[in-house]
Amino acid sequence: MMGTRRRARECALQLLYMWEFQRTTDHSGAVAFWVDRPQDEPATREFAMSLVDGVVLRIEEVDDLIRKASLNWRIDRMATVDRNILRLATFELMEVADTPLKVVLNEAIELSKRYGSEDSGAFVNGVLDKIGSTLRPGQKK
Repeated sequence: MMGTRRRARECALQLLYMWEFQRTTDHSGAVAFWVDRPQDEPATREFAMSLVDGVVLRIEEVDDLIRKASLNWRIDRMATVDRNILRLATFELMEVADTPLKVVLNEAIELSKRYGSEDSGAFVNGVLDKIGSTLRPGQKK
């Protein structure tokens, strides 16, 4: 069975993908999303929403870190899935201190392999590696 946080990250990615097109801060889309997923634990919903709300509230700061780490890629030119995986992982690196750098990187790479293109895993890994060394210097990858 999938772990609570892994499932939460997957749900958060789906919610951020929806947010990308609606750009609303109300939770109407999230409410409908969770109605369709009654099997998800409250802890899954809570962690997913904390990630989504954090990314949305600090989108400029998150995107700025991604922009600085992805020298040859403009954020608006990145694949939507890759961009939102990077946002989730960057926010988690910024604000969820109890998640080790290695876990954040591995989870993001797994999401990119599952939902992104053939090249997404390497792209996400490269960008997050730079962000991780900036936000969490000295932590093992």
